[in-house]
Amino acid sequence: MTNRFHLAIPAGDLDLAINFYCDVLGCNRGKAEFKYPDAWADINFWGNELTLHATDPNKKNIGERHNVDMGNVSVPHFGIHLDAESFKKLKDRLITKKVNFIDPPYVRFKGEKKEQETMFIEDPNGNCMEIKTMKNPNSLFENTK
Repeated sequence: MTNRFHLAIPAGDLDLAINFYCDVLGCNRGKAEFKYPDAWADINFWGNELTLHATDPNKKNIGERHNVDMGNVSVPHFGIHLDAESFKKLKDRLITKKVNFIDPPYVRFKGEKKEQETMFIEDPNGNCMEIKTMKNPNSLFENTK
């Protein structure tokens, strides 16, 4: 068993999406040969398979805000948990590349076991993602079966 996920999302303009995930976020594109290279692309999303599907670039995803814990977060969203050093490097990279944050980096649950720094961004097609680092990542699934 592996601890990886696969997620396929609408990407709008595929070249624009590949540029965002690779050049802005620093992810790598998969190297496999595909029968339809203009239809989709695999991205190594920190060890997970993110498949970007070309869709009508005029039909962007639209999320909404939901009250979750300490604030309103964009739903739907997907994301990644990074170690503190990787999170800081990515945060600095996003700031340098002038990425617009949906929610700029902030700390949730300050002083609690689940303390985390998180930020929300969106890709060029409106897909929202949360990127976070947790002070105690093992606390996420404590007391669950």
